[in-house]
Amino acid sequence: MATPSPVRYIRVQAKPNFFSPAVRPTGDIAIIGAVTPPAGATGLIPANEPKVILDPDEALEKAPGPLGKAVALALQQEPGPGNVYAVRLADQPDVADTLSKIKTLPVQLVVIADTPLEVPAGGQPTDAIVKLAEHVKGPFGEGLERMGVAMLGKGDHDPLIITGTLNTDRMVYVAHKSDEDVAAAVAGTIGGYDPHVSMLLKKVGVSSGEFTADELIKINGSEDDDSPPAGNNLNWLVNPALIPGQGVYLGEGYTGANGTTDKKYIDIVRMLDDLTFRLKASLITTIGELRISRTGLRALAGQMEGVLEPLRRSEVIEDYEVVIPVLQLFDKPQPTPEEEKIMADARRDRLAEAMIKITYAGAIHRLSIKLTFK
Repeated sequence: MATPSPVRYIRVQAKPNFFSPAVRPTGDIAIIGAVTPPAGATGLIPANEPKVILDPDEALEKAPGPLGKAVALALQQEPGPGNVYAVRLADQPDVADTLSKIKTLPVQLVVIADTPLEVPAGGQPTDAIVKLAEHVKGPFGEGLERMGVAMLGKGDHDPLIITGTLNTDRMVYVAHKSDEDVAAAVAGTIGGYDPHVSMLLKKVGVSSGEFTADELIKINGSEDDDSPPAGNNLNWLVNPALIPGQGVYLGEGYTGANGTTDKKYIDIVRMLDDLTFRLKASLITTIGELRISRTGLRALAGQMEGVLEPLRRSEVIEDYEVVIPVLQLFDKPQPTPEEEKIMADARRDRLAEAMIKITYAGAIHRLSIKLTFK
């Protein structure tokens, strides 16, 4: 048996260095609107300075008028959103200027209080909503991607008014028959759910009248009509007869896109924004550390899988595949001269391209059932 040496030839001092990736909220809202304070009111939020509001009473006290009502309505949704920022318009309102001031605000949803999208005969769409659509298209800094939510005028249900700049998968449009600020209520509902959750038939805490069957056919087409519906970029509020009790629900989960290349559903846009940020936040520590080598690139692939695998196990995504083309060349026993050059270029430029293929299992949106009696 060897005799323990009293001399320490090798000394190791362990120091943990735990890395926690940055976290991006998923349900924070900025609501922009006017304040109409009563005479002698004090303690109001200043113009163009975002203020986090914690409860409905505080909203009505610090931002009386359209802004306070919209913020209170968003906070009353169940499940509720994250932080709700009240942003007061100046006395001479300039929506574009106010939107530019919240560009770095960490929110995922933006609403303009008490402002329906309307298009007068022969006129132009509501300018404030056009400015909102232009704002949410970006570009934005890391993790600041967002969507806008807007309502149509009470009773309006023509999807054809959503044209031009308004057609974007960064917007959500809602048709309704309510006297309340439906855009704020729907934004609060969206903010209360995880990004991957479909917004179809999610309850909205707002009072609203019912659309007739003919109106719904105009919005979203008939079951007997094989042509694409005109309103596949317009949502509406409904009280389904098949759901017990009384309640108002979001009848669709569409974005404002009408193109085949844009993302059609709200949850797809929100999930991709969240996943993109997760990957960036996890991989930032690899920059300047990992080598463009067989070992380094395998470690890089492992870090990506560390982000994606929990999402697959929780059924947020169905499957994924991580491909680093240059790594496949490093693994070849006898690369060709062209492949040797590709590897040399990657080392020289210090650039490694990676591709991630994700299969997203969206929620069922329609069921087609045929009953056969014999």
